[in-house]
Amino acid sequence: MYHNGSTANLVEVTVPTRRDTTNSYGYPVDDWAAGPSDLSRRNTNVIAAIANFDQRTPLELHDNEVGEDLYEDDERRFINPALLSHLAVQLRDLVPRGTHVKGSIPYPKAFTGKDIVSTLHSIIQRGIVRDHGTQYPTDRRAALLVARSLQTTLFFYEVEWGARVLQDGVEDVYMFMDDQEGPSDEPIERAELPTGVMTILTKCYSASCDGAGCYVYACPRKGMSQLPSLSETPAGAMREDWSKKVPTQVLATLTENEINRQTIIHKLISKEEQYIEDLNIVESVFIRPLLTANPPIMTPIVLEEFIEEVFGNILELLECNRRLLEVLYVRQREQHPVIQNVGDIFLEAATEFRMVYPAYVGHHPLAEKRMKDELEQNPEFRLFVEKCSRQLSARPGGSPRLDLKHYLNRPGEHLQKYPVLLDAVYRETEPSNPDGDYLLESIAAIQNLQNVAQLRTFQSAMGKGNTGKWEWHDLVSQDTRIRFTKEECKRQSVIFELIKGEMAYVRDLQNIETMYVRPLRNSEPPIIPPKRLEQFLMDVFHNYNELRGHHTRLVQALHEIQREEHPRIRSITEKVFDAALNFREAYMEYIPNYPIAAYRIDEEMANNHLFKTFVTNATRHPDAHRLDMKNFINRPIPRLLRYELLLKEILSETPMSHEDRETIPQVIDVIKALGRETEPGVAASKQKVELWKYNSNLVFKSGEHVDMDLLNEQRSLIHTGRLLRQPDNGVEELFVMLFDNYLVMANAREKNGVTRYHVYRRPIPLDLLNLVTFSDIPIQRSTSLLRSIRINGSDRQTDTMSVSSRDQGDTRTSLYPFTIHHNGRLGASGSYLLYAESSAARQEWRQKLEESKGLRKVVQESNKVFEIESLSVDTFLLPTVATGPNSSVWHDGTLFTGKVTCSVPFNTPDGRGLVAIGCAEGVWIGYRHDSRSLRRVLHLKMVTQCSILEEFGLFLVLADKVLFAYHLEALVPTTPGSAHASQTPQRIGQDVHFFSIGVLHERTLVIYMKKKGNSDCIFHAVEPVTDKINERPRASGGIPNPLRKRSEWFRSYKKFSFPEAHDLIFLRARIAVLCAKGFMIMDINDYKSVNIPQRDDPNYPYLTKRCDACRPLGIFRSGEDEFLLCYNEIGLFVNRQGHPSRKTGTIEWEGTADRVALHSPYVLLFDPRFIEVRHLETGRLMQIIPGNEIRCVWDGRSIDGSAVVTSEGAEERMDQEPRVHAVLNMLEGLTQPGGRPSRGIIQHVFELFPTIPLYLPGSLSSPTNAPYYPTSYSPPRSPPTHSYHI
Repeated sequence: MYHNGSTANLVEVTVPTRRDTTNSYGYPVDDWAAGPSDLSRRNTNVIAAIANFDQRTPLELHDNEVGEDLYEDDERRFINPALLSHLAVQLRDLVPRGTHVKGSIPYPKAFTGKDIVSTLHSIIQRGIVRDHGTQYPTDRRAALLVARSLQTTLFFYEVEWGARVLQDGVEDVYMFMDDQEGPSDEPIERAELPTGVMTILTKCYSASCDGAGCYVYACPRKGMSQLPSLSETPAGAMREDWSKKVPTQVLATLTENEINRQTIIHKLISKEEQYIEDLNIVESVFIRPLLTANPPIMTPIVLEEFIEEVFGNILELLECNRRLLEVLYVRQREQHPVIQNVGDIFLEAATEFRMVYPAYVGHHPLAEKRMKDELEQNPEFRLFVEKCSRQLSARPGGSPRLDLKHYLNRPGEHLQKYPVLLDAVYRETEPSNPDGDYLLESIAAIQNLQNVAQLRTFQSAMGKGNTGKWEWHDLVSQDTRIRFTKEECKRQSVIFELIKGEMAYVRDLQNIETMYVRPLRNSEPPIIPPKRLEQFLMDVFHNYNELRGHHTRLVQALHEIQREEHPRIRSITEKVFDAALNFREAYMEYIPNYPIAAYRIDEEMANNHLFKTFVTNATRHPDAHRLDMKNFINRPIPRLLRYELLLKEILSETPMSHEDRETIPQVIDVIKALGRETEPGVAASKQKVELWKYNSNLVFKSGEHVDMDLLNEQRSLIHTGRLLRQPDNGVEELFVMLFDNYLVMANAREKNGVTRYHVYRRPIPLDLLNLVTFSDIPIQRSTSLLRSIRINGSDRQTDTMSVSSRDQGDTRTSLYPFTIHHNGRLGASGSYLLYAESSAARQEWRQKLEESKGLRKVVQESNKVFEIESLSVDTFLLPTVATGPNSSVWHDGTLFTGKVTCSVPFNTPDGRGLVAIGCAEGVWIGYRHDSRSLRRVLHLKMVTQCSILEEFGLFLVLADKVLFAYHLEALVPTTPGSAHASQTPQRIGQDVHFFSIGVLHERTLVIYMKKKGNSDCIFHAVEPVTDKINERPRASGGIPNPLRKRSEWFRSYKKFSFPEAHDLIFLRARIAVLCAKGFMIMDINDYKSVNIPQRDDPNYPYLTKRCDACRPLGIFRSGEDEFLLCYNEIGLFVNRQGHPSRKTGTIEWEGTADRVALHSPYVLLFDPRFIEVRHLETGRLMQIIPGNEIRCVWDGRSIDGSAVVTSEGAEERMDQEPRVHAVLNMLEGLTQPGGRPSRGIIQHVFELFPTIPLYLPGSLSSPTNAPYYPTSYSPPRSPPTHSYHI
């Protein structure tokens, strides 16, 4: 920088009286802001241009107001921050003036060094942003350098003409040379305007200059970052000892106490300066380099969190103490050389400290722990801290190497020194000095601040470390405690214990996240497979986050009360009451889930070695206190009980006049009620867990697995117990389990501490369970069981008294028999004779079985998959056994129609919904659901099959092994043109055993089977000819003979043969022929076929024998790559290659099916006694429809195919139109006129209409009495429809 001492260039500056206003930039302004016309300057051409600018001429397209704003901006555009003269003029106009006191002398129109630096800093900052287009550095070094340059030119002077170098502080007071006291209209003495160039503020000659990266060696902008730290006091200007700066004559007048007092005050100021310097080091040496480190030491998110946790609000402390030091400087300046009072300053500072110091000091232990963990885990951060410590020790006059921990501990240490130093000042203060009272109050305030900080430390610890173990008496001084009664001390201690326990509880809930949830989610490799991880976390930890939120808010509210009222808290009842009302629903959901959570943990540990190791390692965590995962998830349950105990204890120590006497009992009642209301849910969950344990420990024989859907969340366990049975070699004990859908008998065998239940016989569905007798007399263990039950009827009627006497005789050796029957495939051999060990046990079993069967019936009725919709009730009759085949009623056509064999629904072109029903005496057609509308349209004998080709308007019927085709219009006229339809049927084939229709390769085909010899089956595939079908009939004489010529409506397409075939099914691109060998899948184009299932799988050694013993009935697509093969006794899932696709092997039907039908997503199996409805994708039994002589008359096959692909959500998209027809014989006979019973048997023809369940099937409880289960989250469940789960 260069200075020019020329006096030729002068500046006239008019400085009006100052106003307390600020300009738009936020800086204080004088009246100069009114406009440049108020200025009259003589300096350079630039300054003259500024002075001569006419603000009254507004810019075009702008109004006057906008013009004034733009003028102000335009004037400042001419300011060059690199020119010292421009900066001097701007400083002269902008620096805030006021009355400042130094040495007890007031100086008007004065300002401090800090005012000068702040004003110059704002001027330079605007210029740099405008000229360089970049942000000016936030430090004030350049402004301080300019201020010192102006000081050397005597542009302003220190009021006492001291030789101290200007500092960025308030210690010294300055004035301009030409600012004089007196009336404002007096002439002002003009000062010489300093000139010079500040090189570091000039522009670089390079147009591409970007500051630090500029290629110019002497780029001025590089110097901006290389400025020395001028804010530090030069070595020669270091503060001298107080006594050396005081005049000798003044020092002689002071007492020794006053001298000591002044020494201590100045020592206090010196320590404050050192403290601020240390805090500045934290900001400049640690925080800023950590933020700007390249490469970064931590990720941005972690870095932000780390700075917040470790450094906290230390920068707020810095600003707070800077303000304190400035006030001390001002007082020192104003009362120099003897400072009269400082107590008021520290009393006011204590108020400001209360907002920042307790938060920092309270959080400091956690900050130390966080920094320690980072130093141990992050070597880059450890190296960074070491490097910063070396830089500090290498500074000129630097202290011995101090680490970051020392600087972070400085605020707590410094806060503790205030009372000591202020007490020393007070001891040297004369009694007559009013500062003594202020000092005492400030000492008490800062000591109280220490207590608040100690309380904050306790609160921040959240139960961790030694501070987390503090009790109430540790935070209350002895002097304070003696002012409390014994009861009040006890009450405060219990309140403190409740708050302390709440903090520990919240910490444990947080530890669930840090110790278990987060590691399980982030583990690599995964500890739990990702596809079931989220469900596991939900089942185990459930809504713990919701609990944590409620209790975190409660802790925050209690901490706030502590900070406001400690050490005497009036009441916490309101906050606890509010929390109890708010967290009620969360606990109602969490507590009943605990048994489920404990079960899932045990199950996972038993089956997952990685998880077991993880749980074991987690107990070694410092915050685990050697407790395992179950202890953490059980934590909320005893916490509720703890509330009740603590509140009762608080109540016992509460004065009678206190409002807590009324409110605490209300809170206790709410918490007690919460415990009672969760009991049913806990009991239900325990029952669920017991059910799941049985499910996981059930062992089936090979190939006899039954999916009982025990993991369904609506499933329930009704009863369990021991029963005995009589095998050939003695008495055998059975463990019997009664679920809400099945009765299971098993042999319990324990191995390695685990009890397995080996299923004794096939589980019995409750729908097929009959209770035979429960009244047999008891027998003795020593007698033969078989001989005892073979007693005659009179023995069963034994006198009640004698039976009772036997009951009371030797009850230990008596067995009480009862009989149940499985109405399934086994028939008569499905009876079970079981023995209970007491009459009460037998009666209990009877009660539970009757109750479960009744409730099962109610639930199934309300949630049945299909219900019966009548098509015909009284149209089709069969003669009784007493009616001979030669009776006239067989042939008069008025009563008996013969056996119903087939049916098919169809729609006419005019939209009428009709149904055709075939039987031994012909074909009837009528409206659906209107039995009286049925009329016989074809007088054919022995009709066995019928079908519709709606696209071609044809009705196919197989009667007496002859396959005919009829025009539908001829049977059911719908339009006037139907008169032209041919009334003569065409014969498609004879000696036909069955036929099937479908679409294959976009061809509509009719394939019928004829037998050749005893076993060979010849299949003929024909396709309809549209032109021939629609051709008008020719007039011909005589009686038409349908057997005379071959059909013209169909042409031959293919011909192939298979041995012993009995059905054919169309698939997507192939056909499936059902024969004695199994399922032959054939490509009709090349006649290549493959037999499924593949029976050579070693995992299913029983498959060949089992399949050979059964008759194939149907094949249905259960998934994109899976099929269900249905036999008359079993079902089998296979893949595209025909291999079994599920580990469970075959599915055993409950009955013996004569026929199978599909109504996606359900398969219907027709046993003469009942219809068995099972889910297509899971094979689970969904419904039993009982009946007598039930037969399927339409299985839903049509030209749209029968192998329907189902997918997820099939229930929601289930076809609501009936796709299956059946017939059953009604037990009630038809009455003749006069009330005489008919000799016929009614055949009830019906369709199975799909329903929408009112609530999930399977629950034994009605919706109103259902036990509590969590509704938002599900326990382990059985797969609803996904085949890959099985």
